[in-house]
Parts: sequence; structure tokens; C-alpha cells
Amino acid sequence: MTMVGVRAQNTMKLKGVNMLNLNGFTTESRNENTMELDQMSSLEIVSAMNNEDKKVPEAIEKILPDIARVVDKVTETFENNGRLVYVGAGTSGRLGVLDASECPPTYGVDPSMVVGLIAGGDYALRHAVEGAEDSRELGREDLEKINFSKNDVLVGIAASGRTPYVLGAMEYAKNQGAFVASISCNANSAMSQAADIALEVIVGPEVLTGSSRLKAGSAQKMVLNMITTASMVRIGKAYQNLMIDVMQSNEKLERRAENIVMESTGVDRQEARETLNKADNSCKVAVVMILTGSTSQEAKELLNEAKGHVAQALKIKK
Repeated sequence: MTMVGVRAQNTMKLKGVNMLNLNGFTTESRNENTMELDQMSSLEIVSAMNNEDKKVPEAIEKILPDIARVVDKVTETFENNGRLVYVGAGTSGRLGVLDASECPPTYGVDPSMVVGLIAGGDYALRHAVEGAEDSRELGREDLEKINFSKNDVLVGIAASGRTPYVLGAMEYAKNQGAFVASISCNANSAMSQAADIALEVIVGPEVLTGSSRLKAGSAQKMVLNMITTASMVRIGKAYQNLMIDVMQSNEKLERRAENIVMESTGVDRQEARETLNKADNSCKVAVVMILTGSTSQEAKELLNEAKGHVAQALKIKK
């Protein structure tokens, strides 16, 4: 037996809960609306899926205040140079990695600012890694490898709310004194009990029993979108509703940067590009330069005083 398999045997029970007994889990229950799924036409199947998917935003709406509390904590952590770390297995882990990987190009942040960890490592993004999610120790080890500390925030993600790998990571993070949140789709789960704030998105049984990449996966993705988008906006990564710190890594994004400067200031494309060149390709600096008549250096100083918020930098200049 592999070491992962040995660890898995030792982690099948947590706080008196049989980790292999899935009875009573909403995510494992059968959906009464799709009992004849295998007899449906293509249109009937996708219609049933669409009807079930409509329940996802309704479930999320019920926990918006709790999501906002997590956003506030993540914002505070970013302002103090801490990191947001997602940890999950399977679909949940992949969603965390996806959300983390989208932050650098969208917000111009360092890849280390939002980190996604998946049980089994990067190989597990494309392949099933047997037993990895059943090891609490692997969750702890993966946090140790990135030097996770009390200055960071951990968000554990698992539709079931009982994945040992995630629970091990959450326990380690709590022991470090860090803030810990969870995202799950079952009520009163082990993860919820271990979290400072538990985000329980109860979307009900899946169209295909136990296939939590469906409604549960959609719910998790939407919550992750909210956490990173709202926290990035709160630390000044947007001006109005424009991604003011977009990374210009290809021709499309260079054009988007020009469009952002044009939308923000009313200048034409040529002036937008010329100002971006003077601003070291920073949309923020370019916009402040144009709207305040400042030099590049003056604009940078205004933004520094405003802690990166363009709107606040413009108020300071006035």
C-alpha cells in the first residue's frame, strides 16, 4: 500500500464522523426531478439541468452577508501583505486553482498573492490522484511548503464539507493563528465546524446523483468569483467598473488597456497609448496623469498617498 493509502486509512474518521458514510449528505442525495434521467431526450436533460442551475444564485443570496465578511477579512489581509490561499480536492481544488490563476492577468498582482492548492499537486489538475484527498497530513504538508502563516487567509473548498485533505489544511491554518473560511454544499459539515466563517451553499441534490461538479461546482465558482473580485476592488484594483491594473501581456490586453484609459478620460487611442508609454504601461498612472495634468512621477506619488485607489488620488489632487 502506498503512503497516501496508509494515511487515508488513518483519516477515515473525524470527530466521530464516519468519513466513508455519505448517507444524509445533500450532495449525495437523489434528485426527485431527474429519477428518469436515462430515459430523457437531449432537450429534456439540458432543460432539467437549466432548471436546477436556477437554484444556485438563490442559494448564494442567502449567505451574502457571510461572503461579505470573508471579503472584508481577505481585504484586510491583502492590505497587510498577506495571501489568500485556497485548498481543495478534485473539482473544488481545480476551481480554487482556476480562480487564483486568473488574478495576476486581471488585477496585475503577483502570482503569490492568491494561491490555489489541490490535493495531489498540479498533476491532479488533469488526472485523478487516488487517495490524495483522503490524507489530512498532505493538506498540512502543502501549507508548510508555501510557508503558510497567521498573516494569510485560508479558504477550504469541498462540496461535501468533509474532505480530509482540506480538513488537515484547515486545522494546520487554525493552529498557526490564521483566519479560516470554508465553502461547502452540505449543512453542518465538519469543515463548517472547523471554520471561522462557514459559507454553506445548499443547492440540493444534483441532476446526476453525486456529480458535484454540476450545481455544487457552479456555486463554488460563483462564491470564489465574489471573494476575489470584491476584495481586489476594495484594495483599489478597479476604477469605476474598469480593471485599472490589467496586465498587458498580449495584443488584446494592450488594446484593453488603451480602451480603459480612453473610457476613463475621454482621450483618443493615440493619446492613450502615448500616455501609457510614459506611465510605464500602468493604466492607473496614465489615467491620473491625464485627469490631473500630472507627470508620471507626480501621478505615482498621488496613487501612493491614496494607497492605489484612483478615485481617491483624484480627490487628493483637487
